[in-house]
Amino acid sequence: MPPEKKAAMYQEHFFLPFNFCGLDRDKSAWETSRAVIIPVPYDLTTSFMSGTRQGPHAIIRASTQLELFDDELEQEPADIGIHTLPEIEVVTSGPAAMIDRVESVAARVAVAGKFPVLLGGEHSVSLGLVRALKKVHPDMGVLQLDAHADLRDTYQGSPFSHACVARRIQELCPLVQTGIRSITANEWSFLKNSPVTTYFARDMYARCDWVPKLIEKLPQKIYITIDLDVFDPSQMPSVGTPEPGGLNWYDALHLLRSVAAQRQIVGFDIVELCPLPMNPGPDFLSAKLCYKLLGYIHCQSI
Repeated sequence: MPPEKKAAMYQEHFFLPFNFCGLDRDKSAWETSRAVIIPVPYDLTTSFMSGTRQGPHAIIRASTQLELFDDELEQEPADIGIHTLPEIEVVTSGPAAMIDRVESVAARVAVAGKFPVLLGGEHSVSLGLVRALKKVHPDMGVLQLDAHADLRDTYQGSPFSHACVARRIQELCPLVQTGIRSITANEWSFLKNSPVTTYFARDMYARCDWVPKLIEKLPQKIYITIDLDVFDPSQMPSVGTPEPGGLNWYDALHLLRSVAAQRQIVGFDIVELCPLPMNPGPDFLSAKLCYKLLGYIHCQSI
């Protein structure tokens, strides 16, 4: 087919764009987009239910059906421009090499002045984006929403397992955890002698002032890492390691909007979606969570 006819065919809009929110080029081009989606389909160190490698595709697919108007913010967060990168090619030699690859891609996004959003994949890959942003924002801290402490020094022979990601992150910058409700005896001992601040889920439900107390512990610049198992399995069953007693949808939104109003968020990730073929609801929750957080960061005025 001659190039001019091929170009004309695409201009006819017979093809739906496959990117986050299904945006046309005027809202998804690299040059004009403020936010950049980095899909990382990786789950080599998954220890219970595998399948999180399918998470990024499922989130992006679900996002194409979201309404772009946010009634809470009374505007369309997509107006900031959201560019979606191709999926990062997986390295199977081990998680350290995959984390290095994520860091390399994320560094280019950060240096270009874009706002990076990583979609996983297992939680280990978050370390790559944290490393990249730490070089641009040396004074940043990390807020971790998670059911698990992820503070093991090694797991199944690797210091870069998904179960070790928080341990590696706290070696780089201050770490505040929330939603935790699964922890080993060794992790508990480590916490007692570390600068990590942890809010356990049971304590969050026992007191109404936990959000302001948590925000007080955060530095001015933060990165947010969201393991979807922070949600209660009744709302988010599609994870590799579900734990009862987690956050509900509005708990999470209240926390994230409050943090975005009082701190500078420099990037975030959403990881550990393990899609269930007969239940697309969690895919949509993940996509809308991503879109809502982009709106809170770039569009809100409280």
